[in-house]
Amino acid sequence: MNPRLPQDYESLRNLVLEKRSALPKRIAQIAAYALDNPDEIAFGTAASIAASAGVQPSTLIRFAQFLGFDGFTSLQSVFRERMRERTVSYEDRLKALRGGGATQNRAIFDGFVESATRSLEAVSRSFDDGMLDRAVDILAGAETIYLLARRRSYPITSYMAYALGKLKIRYMQVESAAGFDPEIMSFASPKDALVAISFSPYASATVDHARILAEQGVPVVAITDSAFSPLAQSAKVWFEVAEADCAGFRSLSATMALAMTLAVAVAERRS
Repeated sequence: MNPRLPQDYESLRNLVLEKRSALPKRIAQIAAYALDNPDEIAFGTAASIAASAGVQPSTLIRFAQFLGFDGFTSLQSVFRERMRERTVSYEDRLKALRGGGATQNRAIFDGFVESATRSLEAVSRSFDDGMLDRAVDILAGAETIYLLARRRSYPITSYMAYALGKLKIRYMQVESAAGFDPEIMSFASPKDALVAISFSPYASATVDHARILAEQGVPVVAITDSAFSPLAQSAKVWFEVAEADCAGFRSLSATMALAMTLAVAVAERRS
């Protein structure tokens, strides 16, 4: 492989993000799919990957060449190396757990603790202080902070609602068992702000509501997992949080830490 090309997944990911503004539409589509589904890229065939991503197989070759690779196979080898690294570390971890006499239940617990730790360390390494300052400026200046999330992300905005209430900061959750979401959103204005959270596969209601509020002039602060996230497109400020998984289950450790930071930092700024 050309030494100037990315030698590992993290470098490849950074290269894709650097070039995202210059990507043609179809190549951007497969790029977003690749970052959201790296395991599928590693083990799928060109035909199966293209079908899942909704593009032609030739688009995979164009995507690889756009990044400087001679073909899709060369690009795929980076994704496969990522899987080999993950497999080795996972096996080593299981051996260590067995060697320590841990029970199966304890192994599961330790797995989730380890994945939470990796999530927190990863978000700390890549954290943008300037982005945080801009987000706090937006939220601290808002008359009402609207909170929007669905499915896996909902507990985060639920906690933020609790924290903002205790901190005496006016908020409104965009969710209603009676289906009053449109009426709730109609009250929002450019004097307010929205915190929207969603991860792949993105909740369509969250994406649609965030877009509508952005079109109303409401500044959006988003927490999502990719520069290609449709939520990022509606946001004035967005944070990228990639949660590590344990046996396919992802926690919300890093996302919760960020949500806590936003709530407390806004209260501190207002005081």
